[in-house]
Amino acid sequence: MQSEHYNTGLKKSVLFLFALLFTASLTVNAQNIRVAAAANLQPVMEVLQKDFKQKTGITIDVVIGSSGKLVAQISNGAPFDVFLSADMTFPETLFKNGFAKEKPVVYASGSLIICSTQNIGFENWERLLLSARIKKIAIANPAIAPYGRAAEQSLRDKGILDDAKSKAVYGESISQVNTYITTGVADIGFTTQSLVKELGNKSPLFYMVVDPKTYDPILQGIVILKHGATNPAAGKFYRYILSPAAKSIFKAYGYRVQ
Repeated sequence: MQSEHYNTGLKKSVLFLFALLFTASLTVNAQNIRVAAAANLQPVMEVLQKDFKQKTGITIDVVIGSSGKLVAQISNGAPFDVFLSADMTFPETLFKNGFAKEKPVVYASGSLIICSTQNIGFENWERLLLSARIKKIAIANPAIAPYGRAAEQSLRDKGILDDAKSKAVYGESISQVNTYITTGVADIGFTTQSLVKELGNKSPLFYMVVDPKTYDPILQGIVILKHGATNPAAGKFYRYILSPAAKSIFKAYGYRVQ
């Protein structure tokens, strides 16, 4: 009889412990969020992740890629909670197709630069690009990377798009373009101003901010995805990105914020 009571008590204790561990596991998982972020955000996301975790204790798992490729993954069921795009078109498409909780909002505006590891002068960069000195120009794929689209718009505005295309080396994302620039694969390239902040004095770049009048504003949007609609941590991160603390970090990395 005593043995029966002991076994019953042991079973109850084990079941209680299992339930406790399961609940704790759910709590931990709820405090993690998966974020899909455009490639231009790679440098700033590291800072945002640390600041957000320090403020909330919540861990962010970030997947970086071109906005177009991330949208394709989300549309095919990738379990992301929040999407930070390099434009507004991609998150708006997700919302229209039922993959997002609410309409996207702008969290920052991007700044396009033309840069090189060489001090080649940028006062007349449109003439420079067509000179024999420049053999390869790094540009992100305009079909899936908004900064690549902005670069082509600027080249078109200057009337040199067709000539520049013959020298273009296309990257699948701004991250790949940055590699082309910093390793010297390309003589010059179009990228985001945050790259300059990321490298700092470690590997200084020579650059010039491209006149924003020559391309459509790079309005970058954030949206809570359907997968993150029931995760309170996703809402916290969304509000954080729109907070003064996050805006201050974006500004330090060359983004324009309101």
